Amino acid sequence: MGPGGYVGDDKCRSCHSDMVETFHQTAHYLTSRLPSADSIHGKFTPGENLLQTSNPEIFFRMDANDKGFFQTAVIGKAPHTTLHTERFDLVIGSGRKGQTYLFWKGDQLFELPVSYWALAGHWTDSPGYRDGFINFNRLVLPRCLECHATYFESLSPPGNRYNHSNYVLGISCETCHGGGREHITRRSAKSEPESGQAIVNPARLSRDRQMDLCALCHAGAGIQLKPAFSYMLGEPLDKYLELPSADPDPQIDVHGNQVELLKKSRCFQSSAMTCLTCHDVHLPQRDLAAFSQRCTTCHKVESCGLYPKAGRQIAGNCIDCHMPNDESGLVVVSGSEGGQAKLRVRNHWIKVYPILPAR
Repeated sequence: MGPGGYVGDDKCRSCHSDMVETFHQTAHYLTSRLPSADSIHGKFTPGENLLQTSNPEIFFRMDANDKGFFQTAVIGKAPHTTLHTERFDLVIGSGRKGQTYLFWKGDQLFELPVSYWALAGHWTDSPGYRDGFINFNRLVLPRCLECHATYFESLSPPGNRYNHSNYVLGISCETCHGGGREHITRRSAKSEPESGQAIVNPARLSRDRQMDLCALCHAGAGIQLKPAFSYMLGEPLDKYLELPSADPDPQIDVHGNQVELLKKSRCFQSSAMTCLTCHDVHLPQRDLAAFSQRCTTCHKVESCGLYPKAGRQIAGNCIDCHMPNDESGLVVVSGSEGGQAKLRVRNHWIKVYPILPAR
């Protein structure tokens, strides 16, 4: 399974059990899974398994039984209805904010029209889908999978055909550390070769190559120059992916563009910081106070403009002021009442923002 040299996280667990255990609780690892009662966060109980639409003759129903999990579009009014049913085959998203689901049709993957909006606690139109319409024909392209899985073997051309039996879901250890087979062979030998451990430690890469590794998935979709899943750790990303050129005043969406936004920050430009300065990817990190401690290693609390009024309590939350949750224009879902909901994502452009009323 996977590219040459990949052995799977269970092999890593034999020496790094604690680290693998915590990593398997992170959004990275949980970003794609097989469907199950645990992995699908949407509800299948009667009354909670429906998505009504603005079209009175179209609604969606989610069902679970001993054969699997299914999404059905119901067209018309009883008893004169037509049904279109597809299976939940893959779960995309950890579920903390939401999830989208994919289904196989032959060797192609398609996006199901109904997603789960965890922040609101209900089913909703998948991002980009029009309310009141039925669409089971939205193809899933390799670049999308590259950021939500460790590996999918492509059967291209075209670029949206995949091998059913050769893919690795979730972001695994080897996504960031490289294939582990040679590393395990050397570590299992009685004496380790002078050539080293044959594994990549991202923290030992140069600053640019560290940022490239994160930018593969956190700097926008870009334009693929080489096939998905071909990026070699430690190489310049621009050989594989063309990202937007620098713009003095770009409109960068907060979804999936964390690296580009961080690079606009004075904190980044005036230091040697990388993503790893604040993030330990082996741990689920949601404690804003802990992140704020990273800020105070460089910034004195007393230098904050709010310090004279609020005192040292501000040291517990630099993040909400200087990295607010902002609306994404890319992840927008429509509702049955004609409104829209936008995903809020942490803005990685670290700066002084206007103080707005609580929301």
